[in-house]
Amino acid sequence: MATTVTPIEQSRLFRAKFTYAVRRVPRKAMATLVTGKLEPKAGDLILARVDRVRQHPRVELCHGRKSKLFLGDEIVVCYGYRYAPDQFEAAVPDDLKPCHLVAGGGIAGRMLSRHASVKPPTEITPLGLLGDAQGRPLNIGDYKLPLRVMSGPRPPLLTVVGTSMNSGKTTTAAFLIRGLVRYGLKVGGVKITGTGAGGDLWCMLDAGAMPVLDIVDAGLPSTCRRSFEELDGVADLLISHLQAAGVDVIVMEIADGIYQEETAGLLSLPAFTQKLDGVLFAALDAVGATAGADWLARRGLPLLGISGVFTSSPLGMREAQAFTGVPALTSKALQCPSIAHSLIADILARRGALKSAPVVQAVPAALSNLSG
Repeated sequence: MATTVTPIEQSRLFRAKFTYAVRRVPRKAMATLVTGKLEPKAGDLILARVDRVRQHPRVELCHGRKSKLFLGDEIVVCYGYRYAPDQFEAAVPDDLKPCHLVAGGGIAGRMLSRHASVKPPTEITPLGLLGDAQGRPLNIGDYKLPLRVMSGPRPPLLTVVGTSMNSGKTTTAAFLIRGLVRYGLKVGGVKITGTGAGGDLWCMLDAGAMPVLDIVDAGLPSTCRRSFEELDGVADLLISHLQAAGVDVIVMEIADGIYQEETAGLLSLPAFTQKLDGVLFAALDAVGATAGADWLARRGLPLLGISGVFTSSPLGMREAQAFTGVPALTSKALQCPSIAHSLIADILARRGALKSAPVVQAVPAALSNLSG
């Protein structure tokens, strides 16, 4: 079957549901529907029909609203790989045959495996790749932010990693942002790995970070199966835009757990780890916190504290602190300006900006100088 290119009516696109993952692609660029014998790539836009609603009964629209799916809905999504231990493992198919909605942010793929607690994925049929006026398939990578070349010192970078999905990473990042904002700092937020979806970005924005960027801004539907060097480039790209925005400090979240292949590789890559001024580790329990602290220490990463789901238990906190020797920080503690002061002072001391962190009195002014 030969490839066919047909014009697509804007009125049809107007009725379609545009998902978060394709938010950077302007609708005016979508002029044709490309069908036939095609092998799609990660990031390619597709117009798809909803055939059976299962695990994902809603899709996240470009600006965050969750839209209920109905049979026969046409949705604009993109192909992508997915690695989510609590949900789906999925791959980009090699044709336009029926496949699955594997993430509510608008990722289409063919399911390889799923967690026993989740339903089978919502079933969709690709109606064709969306193309430009010449019939060239559109890809979200064509609309990524350009790299900014910056001069002067980079703002301090605080990074949140964890044991797994749902270990409390985003909550830790959000309350950390809140504490830094309450301390009087302009905070930028970034999530550099994971799957294209807005939940974490909106949470960082709600906490007071501005601006907040994620992998979609770097042109990726997900970071599964990307090289470690490419992910380091994503970090450089997004950090350059936060620095250009004049933030005082950056809070970065790295998705999934430290045993996930891309996360583990990135956190072992010297070009990336030399950017990290401080790390907070989120865990489900004291054993996970202890194992994570040991894993980070063996790589020479600057662990400043542990947090996450386990901090809901005073006993769990006591156990973790006894074995790690670092502070266990609850959400309440993280949003406290004095904790923000302590963390930032520690970072500046590590950078050599201060001789003794405990005597710092004017950290925001020092940060202003460091940020240029």
